[in-house]
Amino acid sequence: MTDTPTLGYIGTGLMGAPMSARLLDAGFALTVWNRTAAKAEPLVEKGAALGDNPSDVAAKSDIVFMCLTDTKAVQEAVFGENGVAQGARKGAVLVDFSSIQPEATREMSARLLAETGMAWIDAPVSGGVPGAEAGTLAIMAGGDAAAFAKVETVVLKMAAKFTLMGPSGAGQTTKLCNQVIVGCTMAVLAEAARLATNAGVDATRLPEALEGGFADSKPLQIFLPRMVNAQHEPPLGHVYTMLKDLDSVTDLARSCTSPVPFTAMAAEQFRLLSARGGNEADALEIFKLSGASAL
Repeated sequence: MTDTPTLGYIGTGLMGAPMSARLLDAGFALTVWNRTAAKAEPLVEKGAALGDNPSDVAAKSDIVFMCLTDTKAVQEAVFGENGVAQGARKGAVLVDFSSIQPEATREMSARLLAETGMAWIDAPVSGGVPGAEAGTLAIMAGGDAAAFAKVETVVLKMAAKFTLMGPSGAGQTTKLCNQVIVGCTMAVLAEAARLATNAGVDATRLPEALEGGFADSKPLQIFLPRMVNAQHEPPLGHVYTMLKDLDSVTDLARSCTSPVPFTAMAAEQFRLLSARGGNEADALEIFKLSGASAL
C-alpha cells in the first residue's frame, strides 16, 4: 500500500454519501459504487470515479469502505457476482461501516482473507447523518491490529474517534452495546416527553431544564426536541435500522446467556412503529406511540 492509498466506497446512501464527500475534500482518489447509481452522481460531480460494480471498486483501491443496510446486502456485495472478492487485492483492506451480526462478520472476514489475502475491519459507526457530515462520528472496530493501523489515518478524516475493540466481530458487538443504549434511550425520552406534555409542562424545555444534571445527554439535547416538534427530515435513522440492530442484540444475548429485558421492550415498541408507520419511518417517531392518536 502506498503512502497515499487509493480508496473505494461501496454504498453511498444516507451515511456513505457524506462520508465519501469528506474523503474527496481531503484530496483522496476515490472510486464509488451504489446499487442505485443516481445516489452516487453528486460524488462523481465532486470528483469521484464511478465504479462498474464492487469488484471494479476493489480492483482500483488499496482500501475499500462499505456501508450497507444489513448482513445479506454485505454478503452479496462481497461474495456475490462481481463482488469485492473477485477484484480484491492481496494486502488491501476492506472496512465495513455497516451494522451487521458479529458472527457473520467473523465468518466473512476469515473467508475473504483466506480466498483473496484482503483483510477485513468491521467498523460500525455512531453519530448519524449529522456526525457523518461533520466528521464527528464514533467508530468502533474489530480486526487485525496491523490492518487497523493501515486505515486509521484515513478513517479519522471521517470520524472523531476510531477505536480498535478487539478481533474480528468486536466492532459489531460494541455497536450492539451502543444500540442498546440509544434504542432504550429513545423509548425512555419519548415516555418522559409524553408525561411532561400530558401533565401540562412544555416538553420542549426539558433539555434546557435538565442540562448539566444527571439526566443530561446528547440524546436528550438532540432527540427530544425533534420528537416533540415532529422534526423528521432529514431522518436521523430509519426504524428498520434500529429494529434490525435491537433484534441482533437479542440474538447475541441469547447466544451468551445475557439478559436484555429493556432492549426487548424497546424493540417491541419499534416493531409497533414499523407496523404503523412503515420501515422508512424516522426512529424518533416512537414518540407518537405514547400519544392518543394513531400514526
